[in-house]
Amino acid sequence: MKIRSATIIIIAFAFCIKVHAGNGSSAAGRTESDTVKSEILSEAVVTGTRTPADIRHLPMTVTTIDRAEIEYSNTPSLLPLLTEYVPGLFSTSRGIMGYGVSDGSAGNISIRGLSGGNGRVMVLIDGHPQYMGMFGHPISDSYQSLMAERVEVLRGPASVLYGSNAMGGVVNIVTRSPGEDGIRTNVNIGYGSFNTLQSEGTVRIHKKGFSSVISGSYNRTDGHRSDMGFEQYGGYAKIGYEISGNWKIRGDLNATHFNASNPGAVSAPLADADQSVTRGMTSLAIENEYQKTSGALSIFYNWGQHRINDGYIPSQSQTPKDYLFNSTDDMMGISVYQSARLFRGNRITAGADWYRFGGKAWNSYITGDRKGEREDIVGQVQHEIAAYLDFRQNIGTWMTVDAGLRIDHHSHVGTEWVPQAGISFHLPHSIEMKLSAGKGFRFPLIREMFMWGAANPDLRPERMWNYELSFSQKILDGQVSYGVNVFYIDGDNMIMTVRDESGRQQNVNSGSVHNAGLEAVFAWRLARRWAVDANYSFLHMKEPVIAAPEHKLYIGVRFSHGRWALSTGAQYINGLYTSAGENPEQEEFALWNAQASFRILEWLSVWIKGDNLLDWEYEINEGFPMPGITVSGGINVSF
Repeated sequence: MKIRSATIIIIAFAFCIKVHAGNGSSAAGRTESDTVKSEILSEAVVTGTRTPADIRHLPMTVTTIDRAEIEYSNTPSLLPLLTEYVPGLFSTSRGIMGYGVSDGSAGNISIRGLSGGNGRVMVLIDGHPQYMGMFGHPISDSYQSLMAERVEVLRGPASVLYGSNAMGGVVNIVTRSPGEDGIRTNVNIGYGSFNTLQSEGTVRIHKKGFSSVISGSYNRTDGHRSDMGFEQYGGYAKIGYEISGNWKIRGDLNATHFNASNPGAVSAPLADADQSVTRGMTSLAIENEYQKTSGALSIFYNWGQHRINDGYIPSQSQTPKDYLFNSTDDMMGISVYQSARLFRGNRITAGADWYRFGGKAWNSYITGDRKGEREDIVGQVQHEIAAYLDFRQNIGTWMTVDAGLRIDHHSHVGTEWVPQAGISFHLPHSIEMKLSAGKGFRFPLIREMFMWGAANPDLRPERMWNYELSFSQKILDGQVSYGVNVFYIDGDNMIMTVRDESGRQQNVNSGSVHNAGLEAVFAWRLARRWAVDANYSFLHMKEPVIAAPEHKLYIGVRFSHGRWALSTGAQYINGLYTSAGENPEQEEFALWNAQASFRILEWLSVWIKGDNLLDWEYEINEGFPMPGITVSGGINVSF
C-alpha cells in the first residue's frame, strides 16, 4: 500500500511541475554534475583537479551546491541538502537535529553504496581531509552551513588526488569568501517544533587586500523523543591577505562543541547515553596564481576530544556503567601542488601530501571499586606520504584526455599505486560525453587493526575500480539541461568481521563489492520566476548495504516574484536497508517539504518551512522512528 501511495504522490507532483512550467520560469538553483548546471551554479570546480577547472573537461562526475542555495535552505547542517540534491549520495538521520557519535549515531554518508562510516567516503574542508583519526569516519555534526561558500561532491574514486578514504568519492566544503569590498553582516535566527532553536551570525570584511569572515552559531533541540536532546556551539574564522597580484595568504579556524543524547531503539530505550564532543580544524595556506601556472602550499591540523557514556537499558535490568569512554585524536598534514600549462590546451598538476594521524582511547572509571582508574585501549600514530601527477590535454575543441597516477605509502601497511584515466567529448548541440576508469583504495583503519577483540594488524588495503559513462546536454538556449551516467564498481579485499574456526571474531580482507547503477539529472530554467529541477539514482548491490537506497528521487520547484520566494520539493526513497544479515529490513518513504520567505525591508526578511508534510512514518536508523510534520520559522537580517 505504501509503495502505491508513494508512486501516486510522485506522479502527481511531477504533473504539477509541468503545469507550472507552462507559465514561465527561471534558474533551477540546484545541482548537477558535468555540464548540467542551474543558473546559480559555477562551471568551475576545484575538487577534481586541486585548481579551478571547467567541469566540462573533467572525466569525473561532480555536483556543486553554492552559497545562495545553502542560505535559502535555512538548515544548520549541510547533509540534508546533499541528500536531496546529489544523486547517488545518501546520509542517515535519526531526528530533527544532531547526528551524534558512537552507537545509535547517524550522519553516515554513502556514495554509490560505499559508506563513509567505514572510511570509504572522505569529507574535505578546502581540500584537507576531515575524519576521526582512529575510527576513520567523518564527524557529521562538524559540517555546518555557516562555513561553506559552496560544496562540491565528486562521485566515484578520488584517490589519485586525495589518497586513502576517498575510494567512493569526496565531499569538499569550500569555505566562505568575503565577497565585495566593505563590511557585510548577516544574522539568521529560527525556532520550531520540539523547542528547536537555530541561530547563525556572520560578519565579512574586505578592504585593501585584507579579508576576513567570522561566523558563530548556536543550535539546540529537545528532540521528538525522550532523552534525545542536542545542543551545539560552533564558530568559524578566516583571514586572508593579498600580498600581490600573484600571491595571497589565508588562515582559518573552525571549532564546534556538541552535547548529544542517544535514546536507544524504541524497543529497548537507553538511559544515560550521553556524549560530549569537541572538534576543531585550523589551516594556513600560501597560494600563487600566474597566467600559466598556479599552486599552493598548505598546512592543516584537525583534533577531537570525545567523552561518551554508552548508557544502559533499564528494561533489561541493566545497571549504569561505571566508566566513560574517552578519546583524543588528531591529524596533521602538509600539502603542496603546482599546476602549469606547458603548451596550448595542456594542464599538468604535480603534488605531494604528508599526513600524520592517530590518537588515544581509554576508559575512565567513575564509580565502583575501580573509581579513579584509567584503562588504556589504544594509543597509535601513523603516517602517510604520497606524490601524484595529473595530466590533461585538450585535442582541438572537441576532446579532452585526462590521466593521473598516485603513489601512496603508509607507515604500517606499505605502498599503493593508484591510476585513473578518462576522456571527454565536446560535441555539437552542447552535448558532452565522458568515459572514465579509476582506482580507489583505503588503508585499514587504526580501529580495525588495533582496537578491541576483532583487531588484526595484518590487514591489507581495500581496492576497487570504478568504470563510468556519462552523457549530458543543454537545449533551448541553455534553459533546459539534463544528464545521465551509468557506472560499475568492482572491489575486493574489503575488510569484514568474520568468525574463525574457534569462534573468535576477527577483521579480515575477505569481502568484495559489485555495485552498478544509473544517475540522472534534469533542470529547467523557465523565464525569471520559475525553476524546476530533479535528480534520480538507481543502485544495484550484490550484497545488501545499510544506508544505501536502491531508488532515490528528488523533484523541486521554486517561484520568486517581488518580495516573495516560494519553493517545494518531494523526495522518494525505496529499497533502503536499515538492517542486513539473515533478516534484512527495508524502508520506503516519501517526504514533502515546503518553504516560503518574504522580504519586509531591504535588510529584513522572514521565512517559514515545513518538513515531512505528509506525516510519513519511517525509519532511517533501525529502531529510531523519524519525526512527523515539523515546522519552523525565523528572521534574516542583512546589512
